[in-house]
Amino acid sequence: MRIDKYLWCVRLFKTRSLAADQVKTKKVMLDGEFVKASREVKEGQKITVKHHGYDQEYEILGWPKSRVGAKLVELYLKEITSPENIERKEFLQLAKNYTRRKGLGRPTKKERREWDDLDL
Repeated sequence: MRIDKYLWCVRLFKTRSLAADQVKTKKVMLDGEFVKASREVKEGQKITVKHHGYDQEYEILGWPKSRVGAKLVELYLKEITSPENIERKEFLQLAKNYTRRKGLGRPTKKERREWDDLDL
């Protein structure tokens, strides 16, 4: 099965074209190598999906015939992300949800630089 189709089937991306775009822009690695969208996946291979600030890693357990429901994903994919990447993801989600107090207006240049420094 093609990697772009596999990523869509196991619900890592909402659409197949989005999965293909992520592979083309080198945000998806298969066994540590950047690949084309047409690369075939096999059991036991490891997929790394790069997000802004952290990476998620998965191991392929099998491949479905078509897109599967969310409850069945664990039959075909196992998450093996390192604990430090999981902590980084949680931190970035908290920082994303941080809101400014009403009435403060746009962030200053200094505040923006401080936020950029927090982005690991």
